[in-house]
Amino acid sequence: MFFPAEHRKEAMNGLLFVTLFAVTAIYCSEFPIIRQMGVSPLIIGIVLGMIYGNTLRMALPEKWVPGVIFATRTLLKLGVVLYGFRITFQDIAAVGWAGVAISVTMAASTFLIGSFVGIRFFKLDPETAILTSTGSAICGAAAVLATEPVLKSDAHKSAMAVSTVVIFGTLSMFLYPTLFRAGLFSVDASTFGMYIGGTIHEVAHAVAAGNAISPSAASSAIIVKMIRVMMIAPLLIGLGIWTSRRKGTAKSEHKRKITLPWFALLFIAVAGLNSLNVIPTPVVEFWTRLDLFILTMAMCALGIETNFSKIKGVGMRPIWLALILFGWLTLGGFAITRLMNLLFA
Repeated sequence: MFFPAEHRKEAMNGLLFVTLFAVTAIYCSEFPIIRQMGVSPLIIGIVLGMIYGNTLRMALPEKWVPGVIFATRTLLKLGVVLYGFRITFQDIAAVGWAGVAISVTMAASTFLIGSFVGIRFFKLDPETAILTSTGSAICGAAAVLATEPVLKSDAHKSAMAVSTVVIFGTLSMFLYPTLFRAGLFSVDASTFGMYIGGTIHEVAHAVAAGNAISPSAASSAIIVKMIRVMMIAPLLIGLGIWTSRRKGTAKSEHKRKITLPWFALLFIAVAGLNSLNVIPTPVVEFWTRLDLFILTMAMCALGIETNFSKIKGVGMRPIWLALILFGWLTLGGFAITRLMNLLFA
């Protein structure tokens, strides 16, 4: 079993407690104004968890904590695996090589720029810099969640990274359609949709921004965005290798093992299975809904374990880093989109 027999009941109470938070987050996400803004239950979940974690956290029975930790670790990894049901390899073919090139280029460049600038110039610890960069590079809060167990970072670092996604992802969601309607970008709606999918943080943000322009923009945005989501798998594998090497001591360097994140490999396997079209659509829809709930639970638990005093100690540096990445995504991303469409026209 996941918990020792003598503490199983208390740990399950903690897990049930997190479940109630997740139910509340999903319920709140259905409010019309929140749905219109494209705010996902994941974001609501971490906000609710952080409110509780910094007000009533001392009232949480200590024996319930293993259930909360279980949600931040084991359930989180399961959620990443099930995320593969949202993707098919056919989606990649639908946007052609231009869409693939935009996704890969933006994901890789944003991650590398963010990691380098965060560590070298802002003197952030590697975990905070990587988590912040991953949130901007891949798929927002879900990417931060997927990266956290590989780095084995503290909850407050993940919460800080998620907060940057909330700020700049939401800003992008409203800014992009406004810029398109103003005629500042001389491209058609479908190409602009690729730009949206290749640069906006959250999947929900990309969907909202694309739909605000046209159906063709929304279609391109979603497909390119989901290709970007797939980049999480090679990134996690690379981070797993990097983490294993980084933690190896000089004394035992020749004996250290490289640990690959098993859930990243299963994510690819699930996406491949989903691409075969052998699973009935209602079953796939069930797993995607379950995945949303599991990831929301993980975000709620992450918020509960986050202390504002630790975030305050980091200061504004992650926000400044995220601002630089936002500038790269907005300006550099459009240049990359135009270039790739010219190369693969």
